[in-house]
Amino acid sequence: MSEEMKNNQTAASVDRMEEMEEKRLFMTPGQIVMRQFLRNKLAVVGLVLLVAMALFCFVGPLFSEYGEAEIFYRNPETNEEIRMTDHEAIASAVLNAKDKPSAAHWLGTNEQGQDVLTRLMYGGRISLMVGFVVVAVELVIGITMGGIAGYYGGKVDMVIMRIVEMFVSIPFIPLMLIVSSMLVGLKISPQYKIYYTMFIMGLIFWAGVARMVRGQILALREMEYMQAAEATGIRTSRKIFRHLVPNVMPVIIVMATMDLGSVILMESTMSFLGIGVGIPYASWGNMVQSVNDNVILRQYLNIWVPPGLCILLVVLAFNFVGDGLRDAFDPKMKR
Repeated sequence: MSEEMKNNQTAASVDRMEEMEEKRLFMTPGQIVMRQFLRNKLAVVGLVLLVAMALFCFVGPLFSEYGEAEIFYRNPETNEEIRMTDHEAIASAVLNAKDKPSAAHWLGTNEQGQDVLTRLMYGGRISLMVGFVVVAVELVIGITMGGIAGYYGGKVDMVIMRIVEMFVSIPFIPLMLIVSSMLVGLKISPQYKIYYTMFIMGLIFWAGVARMVRGQILALREMEYMQAAEATGIRTSRKIFRHLVPNVMPVIIVMATMDLGSVILMESTMSFLGIGVGIPYASWGNMVQSVNDNVILRQYLNIWVPPGLCILLVVLAFNFVGDGLRDAFDPKMKR
């Protein structure tokens, strides 16, 4: 009887495997990638973290009692709220209004009397926006230059690769220190400084994308389907962006996901050093900058620990999602 049960279980297992294989044959490539991605528990955790963080940063402020003008300064002498736009009043006020968590301020207030929780939400908006915009800029430039270099080869490839090496050799932090000083000298408002910062970061980081795309296209252009495309006589731009680049997209998606975490980390480092998002506007990096005050470092963990945790969680989440996408797009993993 036990032998018969074992045989039945084996037959059932074989039937299930055959059924799964049959279903897999009728799945689209996108469905196969999605199934592989959802099987990766860490990738799913990372995706959930990113969705939760996006809701916290973009929807959370709608429920804050401090409203849109949450970034204000409180004068501790008069307890008067000074709005962010009133720069003269901010400069003339004696500001030292940090406080620990309370019922009114769940994460307390910083040294300017700003609500840390609400500022954390708005700071997250800036940090996430920087990540997505910089990656978008670097992808547009990198895919275009890498596609041209990989397709044409020869002198065109040599010139573009030398340009790539020049950009890779640029010392990023010293350059941003110079740019920040120039923006201050030109009296650029802190509100617009972040846009210049994003554009410059995108201009510098495109080189890595171009190098990766170029390597992939050098291999793909020798494929049989590209020889068939050559025989049809279609335009060069169409061959690059319709036939070559789409086949590199899985690698590009994985690289972009990984770069998002790196860019957010870089922006946080820049803001911590005072060359990123300008005061009084918030980012997670310049919120952590408060740790330079020895009193805040020891006694007011509520001011600098939350933004540090947010940076840690978001960067980890992007890395988890990137690893999941890499495995999902890998044909060797589809078994």
